[in-house]
Amino acid sequence: MVEYQQKNHYSIGDLIDIVRLLRSEGGCPWDREQTHSSIRNDFLEETCEVIEAIDLEDPELLREELGDVLLQVVFHCRIEEETSSFCFDDVCDEVCKKLIIRHPHVFGDVSADTTDQVLKNWDAIKMKTKGQETYTDTLTSVAKSLPALMRAQKVGKRAMRAGMDFRCADDAIACIEAEKAELIKAVAAGDAQNIEEELGDLLFSCVNAARHLGVDAEFALKASTEKFIKRFSVTEKLTAADKLDMKELPIEKLDVYWAKAKHIIDSEEK
Repeated sequence: MVEYQQKNHYSIGDLIDIVRLLRSEGGCPWDREQTHSSIRNDFLEETCEVIEAIDLEDPELLREELGDVLLQVVFHCRIEEETSSFCFDDVCDEVCKKLIIRHPHVFGDVSADTTDQVLKNWDAIKMKTKGQETYTDTLTSVAKSLPALMRAQKVGKRAMRAGMDFRCADDAIACIEAEKAELIKAVAAGDAQNIEEELGDLLFSCVNAARHLGVDAEFALKASTEKFIKRFSVTEKLTAADKLDMKELPIEKLDVYWAKAKHIIDSEEK
């Protein structure tokens, strides 16, 4: 058992001390065994839970989940501190310097009265400080670990800033039709590799169209998924009410129940 004075209120300094104690010889065996890689997915899960709290507009849950993310940050910093690589203060120092450098309109004498001007300055400064010499560098720097849909949105947006973009939403939508035709052709040919490629192109085209229409593709797909689950639930209840098992029904019969479910939900939402 380690010695630690418990308090009524704790600060970031206390969190750093607690993590240090957990990783110490007299601390927790599980915490001592962890590496960056072993808790990698934990960081992702905690971040997703923050997003969930934001979507739910739940301040208390958000406070809790932000704490869990902060714990992840402190924990990873502690792992590096143990090898004298860097510590939490170094992380704070670097991000503060980055914020000051990237806000010359606040901390310097650069003029930026609109959001567009701020973003333009931000991108230029970011390219310079990260050593990005070409527009391609800005695209390849988008993290490959991002969910594919989010990464596609970000890559498309950066390509737009370099002038590589559709002229309007209609052109972007027309590209969807063109990619759909390519997919149909690949399916007809039975070419599995080409089918995957053309399907990817179709999805990427949908993301670009969403951007031109002012729609967040990630949010749109999330909403559609939730809508599907809701309709699926009602469909299952309707079949169960008729003493039927969904998986035993032909798709044509399920479509009838699906249409009923859609009508019920639509009526409730009006």
